[in-house]
Amino acid sequence: MKTPRIDSHQHFWKYDTQKHAWISDQMSNLKKDYLPADLKLCLEAIEFDGCVAVQADQSEEETKFLIALSESNRFVRGVVGWVDLRAKDIEERLAYYKNYSIVKGFRHVVQDEPNDEFLLGEDFMKGISLLEKHGYTYDILILEKHLKVAEKFVSAFPNQRFVIDHIAKPNIKAHAIEAWRADIQAIAKHPNVYCKLSGMVTEADWENWAEQDLHPYIDTILEAFGPNRVMIGSDWPVCTLGGTYQTVMGVVIDRVKKLPIADQDAILGGNAIEFYKL
Repeated sequence: MKTPRIDSHQHFWKYDTQKHAWISDQMSNLKKDYLPADLKLCLEAIEFDGCVAVQADQSEEETKFLIALSESNRFVRGVVGWVDLRAKDIEERLAYYKNYSIVKGFRHVVQDEPNDEFLLGEDFMKGISLLEKHGYTYDILILEKHLKVAEKFVSAFPNQRFVIDHIAKPNIKAHAIEAWRADIQAIAKHPNVYCKLSGMVTEADWENWAEQDLHPYIDTILEAFGPNRVMIGSDWPVCTLGGTYQTVMGVVIDRVKKLPIADQDAILGGNAIEFYKL
C-alpha cells in the first residue's frame, strides 16, 4: 500500500492587517486570504494526499479557526495550534483540546520573542512538561541563534516529541553553514527531535536562489537526523515569496530521489504520519 504523501507544514489565513502585521510590504503577495481550496490545487498538482495546518497567529481563536477548516476539508490531516503554555490553567486548556482529535500539537513563535532564552523560562517549561501526558507534539520555531538554547531545552524533556521548523532558519542567502551545521548536529543527537525540510527558500535570496543553494542544508539535515526523523513541508503560502508551491516542494522531492524508496516514503509522508499520529 502506497504511503500517503503529506505536506507537514503550511498555513491558512483570512488576511487581517493587525493579526498579520508581520507581513511586510516586501511580502505584498501574502496580503490576501489563503484557504483550503487554494492549497488543494497545489497538493493535487504534485500528487500529495494531505497536509498539517500550523498556527500563524498566537491566539486560541486561531486554533479554533484551523479546527473548523479541517472539519470541511478532509485533506487537512492534522492541526498544530496555539495555546498559552505559560498560563496558570494550561492543564485545563490541554484537556479541552482532547475534544478535538485533529489537534496534534502546539507551537509558539519563539523567533519573535525578545528574550533569546525564552524556551528556558520556568512557566513555559512547565507547560511543555504537560504535553507528553496529553499526547501532544511541540513545533520549535526558532532562528539559528537559538539552537544552543533549544538543545538545552529539548534535553530537559527526553520523552517529548519535538520537531524543528524550517531547519532553524540558517542564513542561506549568505551561504553561511558551518556554525549552523555544528549546532544542528548537536540537537539532532536527541532521538526525540525531528526536523522539517521547510522554509528554506525564504532564507535564501527570494529572487535569485538556485536549487544547489539549498542542497548543502538538505544534505546536512538528512545526515544529522537520518531518514526517519525528517519530513517535507512547504511553508505555503509563505514559500510563494521565493517560487511556486511545485518548485519549492520539488527541490526536496528531487533531492531525496537518491535515497532508497522506503526512505523517500518516510520523508515525503510516513514520518509526518508517525510523528503527528495522523
